[in-house]
Amino acid sequence: MADSYLSETSSKRPIRETDWRLFSRLIPYGLRHRRLFALSMLLLVPASIAGAVQPILIGQAVSLIRQEPTAWEFLRNLPLSTGINLLAGLLLVTLLVGSLLDAWQGFLVQKVGQQITADIRDDLFHHVLSLAMRFFDRTPVGRLITRLTSDVEAMGDVFSTGAIGILGDLFSILVLIVLMFLQQWQLALMLVVMLVPVTVLIIYFQNQYRKANYRARDELSALNSMLQENIVGIAVVQLFRREAFNADLFRRINRRYIKEVDRTIFHDSAISATLEWISLVAIAGVLWLGGNLILNGALTFGRLAEFILFAQRLFDPLRQFAEKFTAIQAGLTSIERVSDILNEPVEIRDAENPQSLSPHTSAATGEIRFEHVWFGYKPDEYVLKDLNFVIRPGEKVALVGPTGAGKSSIIRLLSRLYEASEGRILVDGIDIRELPQTELRRHVGVILQDGFVFAGDVKSNITLGETYSFAEIQAAARSTNVDRLIEQLPQGYDTPLRERGTNLSGGQKQLLAFARAAIRNPRILVLDEATASLDVGTEALIQEALDRLLEGRTAIIIAHRLSTIRNCDRILVLKRGQLVESGNHEELLAQGGLYASLYQLQMLEI
Repeated sequence: MADSYLSETSSKRPIRETDWRLFSRLIPYGLRHRRLFALSMLLLVPASIAGAVQPILIGQAVSLIRQEPTAWEFLRNLPLSTGINLLAGLLLVTLLVGSLLDAWQGFLVQKVGQQITADIRDDLFHHVLSLAMRFFDRTPVGRLITRLTSDVEAMGDVFSTGAIGILGDLFSILVLIVLMFLQQWQLALMLVVMLVPVTVLIIYFQNQYRKANYRARDELSALNSMLQENIVGIAVVQLFRREAFNADLFRRINRRYIKEVDRTIFHDSAISATLEWISLVAIAGVLWLGGNLILNGALTFGRLAEFILFAQRLFDPLRQFAEKFTAIQAGLTSIERVSDILNEPVEIRDAENPQSLSPHTSAATGEIRFEHVWFGYKPDEYVLKDLNFVIRPGEKVALVGPTGAGKSSIIRLLSRLYEASEGRILVDGIDIRELPQTELRRHVGVILQDGFVFAGDVKSNITLGETYSFAEIQAAARSTNVDRLIEQLPQGYDTPLRERGTNLSGGQKQLLAFARAAIRNPRILVLDEATASLDVGTEALIQEALDRLLEGRTAIIIAHRLSTIRNCDRILVLKRGQLVESGNHEELLAQGGLYASLYQLQMLEI
């Protein structure tokens, strides 16, 4: 187990797409909210202008106090106190307008980001539920949880806080540069030239941040996978006293995660430190060049004050730009990881022109036919080999064989949870690939050994999201003898059930599974060790209900206790994925083959 966690981050990475191609995946989501996006972009213009004119107003105040010629002419014609008050008022207005517009624009940006995040999460969740069981066989649950939570959140930040914010910062820098060149080109040119090395450093550190963040996300997936596995398997962990071992393994993965996070922090901090240092150098450069220009009579003190503030204002959006660029890098990493899931093909799809089963009649429906079916969970490792058999309508057939013979695989193929590698499976003469999955699974009711219970009440765990009246729910419960057990619960059908049904016994959870099948009235019923978890009393209670439930229906029964299938119409005996014997109980005993050997072994154990 340790190797599976430790090797998750060392597997070969796919070729990475360019940043633009990754970002372009978000554009369709942004276009869904184009009005809010357009309004937030329009607000950038007045907000940026309001912030850019503030240094000019302060510079004018200095020029006015010193009676310099760069002061606006209408200000020089006013009394000094009046001019100062007017400039202070204008400065206050720009501060208020800028703050209000920034707040409004920030709200809209976050709103767009949250809506995009919700849309991506909805699409990703729907896509994951559409994937075939093969995908879940090879994908840790913790990895999926990380994709659906933190990775999707980071993707939303790419568009809102990141992309839109960077556009705002770039626009602010552009407005500042234009105003600086209009005021004094030498100082403006010096500040613009200083942007070049800063940009190079930012790009370098951001690339390093991206690599470290990718590794950190992978380590977080491994951490979540182990956490989920230990919580689900807590009973085994405690029964076999694995707390110390698992805690040590978790600590090792956690240390690797923290190590990668520390690297992202280092590169992020390096960007901030670089910008702080460059901004101080810029101010020093303005003072040096501006001082020389003042000594030569080519610059006024008011203009110098403007450029000192310009230098600060120019690197403020650049600092914010770097912070948002960091968010974009983290988001692009998440886009890569989420795209791996979204690019996963949906293997099992409905046909373009699906067929439909004939109306449900007990006498003529429910035939199952396997024709030369081959199947393997891995390529070239077949668990079913050239399987051929027919189950007639209304026939009760048991599947028997050693562990690994392929009994459960037959059920998974019939329900189309997996696709057969070769051959075809027909229900009432129709290839199941031509049937809509919803219709197929409505008419093939499967009761597994472990009945899964969702958080909710008893009613919702019987209907499972479909619309049934309360009378139909009660009728299904009565027909399976579940009603008396439900009525013993504190609130009857409205009793809240905790996650995984921890407030129910194993037998009670299994009885709910029988009620689920009964309410859907399937033409084919599959019982996969369905009574294995029931005690003797409950099994006797359910056996009467099963007799009623199986009446007029085709049934496939998998049971390891051969005594429970003696009354089946036919028994199919499997060995290593092949059908080796077929007949009823007496016929198979008379043959003295594999079934007879298995039956005698079980009789010796009694």
